[in-house]
Amino acid sequence: MTSPITGTAAGVPFTALPPATDGPAPLLVSWHMLDAPRSNAAFAAALPMNGLPVWRVHLGMPMCGARMVDGSMDAGLKLMREDVLMSFLHPFVRQATEEFPAALASIRAQLPVNDGPLGVLGGSLGGAVALRILTDTDIPVAAAAIVNAAIRMRSVVGLFGDYPYDAQSEQIVDGLDFVAQADIIAARAPLLIVSGESDHPELRADAFHLADALDLRSEMLSIPGLAHPLADEPGIEPAPQLPQARDVDAGLTRWFRRHLATASQG
Repeated sequence: MTSPITGTAAGVPFTALPPATDGPAPLLVSWHMLDAPRSNAAFAAALPMNGLPVWRVHLGMPMCGARMVDGSMDAGLKLMREDVLMSFLHPFVRQATEEFPAALASIRAQLPVNDGPLGVLGGSLGGAVALRILTDTDIPVAAAAIVNAAIRMRSVVGLFGDYPYDAQSEQIVDGLDFVAQADIIAARAPLLIVSGESDHPELRADAFHLADALDLRSEMLSIPGLAHPLADEPGIEPAPQLPQARDVDAGLTRWFRRHLATASQG
């Protein structure tokens, strides 16, 4: 396989996997989890989608991978302990979404990708970023997929215990409820919802609720034996692909081959 290409796009670190064919090809962009794999390089190794005739460009989330402070996740964990929603989850999703248009322009200037609609993919908190691209931007998207995603931020916050909501945090968390925004998503692009059968029950329930709300504009893929992470700890450096991640990878490859690679040829 061709070696990954590493670089930065408008300050955002990326790991790019080229298609096997020469010439301009469609673009698929991903945002990784904060669980393992928690860097763009590790996410690329967990879900390489080899054989897919598109560029797979995996972007780094804020304060992760090359953007870790002093080479560790400690600074991010401190923000999580300070206020899991307002200092950690929401700012990470907001920053990753807001920095994407400039990063996309830079990717297109650096790599031989075509200028047609792209694919977007997100895992866990990165899934919330991919969904925000659909709900909060007008960037043309041909197909989208999420894996064990943060579909309702209230469910994610609940994993950390009781949270002292106030008027501002209620407004923020409601704005990150993508089941409530299913009509917007359905109008934008077909969505593959990948859910591990051993994921957190709250997140798995949200995946089914979103699939029901989207109806024919989505497809649900359940992965037996998959918990929330897609890789072993520590999840920062590339690691061998786990069997459950291989099943996710195969499903994503089929989805984007049908909806992204085919669309680019039409």
